[in-house]
Amino acid sequence: MPPEYPEPLSIEHDHPSRELDAGTLRHVIQHVVDAEGASLTHLSLVLTDHDTVRRLNQSYLDHDYDTDVLSFSLREGPAPSSGASGEGIEGEVYVDLDTAAERHDEFDTSFEREAYRYVVHGLLHLVGYDDAQPAGQDKMREKEDQYLDAVLPAPSS
Repeated sequence: MPPEYPEPLSIEHDHPSRELDAGTLRHVIQHVVDAEGASLTHLSLVLTDHDTVRRLNQSYLDHDYDTDVLSFSLREGPAPSSGASGEGIEGEVYVDLDTAAERHDEFDTSFEREAYRYVVHGLLHLVGYDDAQPAGQDKMREKEDQYLDAVLPAPSS
């Protein structure tokens, strides 16, 4: 029997000094879910720091390096294929706000837009997109841009 969740979306601000607007987060997440033809069974979004994400990366993926976002599916059975219509998203996404703060200038964007990109990227993994190969990376980047452009103000130049 699947677990019961008190709500389909939980957002935890677990960073000592940085945060994102909860309303905008909800809007971004709902837009991606709707556009992908998915539903939200349960998503736990944790906005955190380098130490937390690195520790999770080491513990669960045996990767000893920093990364911008980690996604963990909580679904039983095989992962959905990309864009699997009607699939219920059930997972956790950990966003490293420190990485967004350090790297946003490199991409000529704001800290917030870079962090929202990580949220979208994590969601895309949970609906079945894979960026292990260059073609998958390109597809995910295209989707990220499409969704961010649809719901956020244009990036300042």
